[in-house]
Amino acid sequence: MATVRAGNKSVLLVVDVQVDVMNDAWDAARVVRNVARVVERARAQAVPVIWVQHADDDLVHGSPGWQWVPELTPMPDEPLIHKHFNSSFEQTTLDGELAKLGATHIALAGAATNWCIRATAYGALDRGYDLTLIKDAHTTGTIELDNGRKIEAPNVIDDLNVAMTWLSYPGRTNRTAKADEVDFIVKGAVA
Repeated sequence: MATVRAGNKSVLLVVDVQVDVMNDAWDAARVVRNVARVVERARAQAVPVIWVQHADDDLVHGSPGWQWVPELTPMPDEPLIHKHFNSSFEQTTLDGELAKLGATHIALAGAATNWCIRATAYGALDRGYDLTLIKDAHTTGTIELDNGRKIEAPNVIDDLNVAMTWLSYPGRTNRTAKADEVDFIVKGAVA
């Protein structure tokens, strides 16, 4: 069993809201606005914002597509985590940053729902963090299968939102909340 983290300290984790990630994402403009709104709320409440930025062979570090979308700009004092795997925890400094901040609860937003958001959500719960998935602040693209079938992006998003509502971990809470409902002050609660 994971070590359950004692305390009541929230952080906002913004994952991979990068130009090329968002180019083919479903309803990207609305999701980016919701992420920006949550970032503003976190900053106004002095809640740390941690930014996670992906790089791989298709999303080359430093390239124009690797950059944050223009609507989002990390502040110079906000931690930036670089990753190469779906989970924001794997071979990164995220655990150390969260420990330094005394974080016990993660509010999660970003892209892509079926890859990096899902892996990061499960990674957080597996490591003993409480989690709120911001259900209208994550997105992905439609998945086209080899057999010609498609899994539409809204279905992928709904699936993870439902999973984060019904999962059960000992000693931890997980839930979803809309961008306008996230309450960073009360552990995992919504306004």
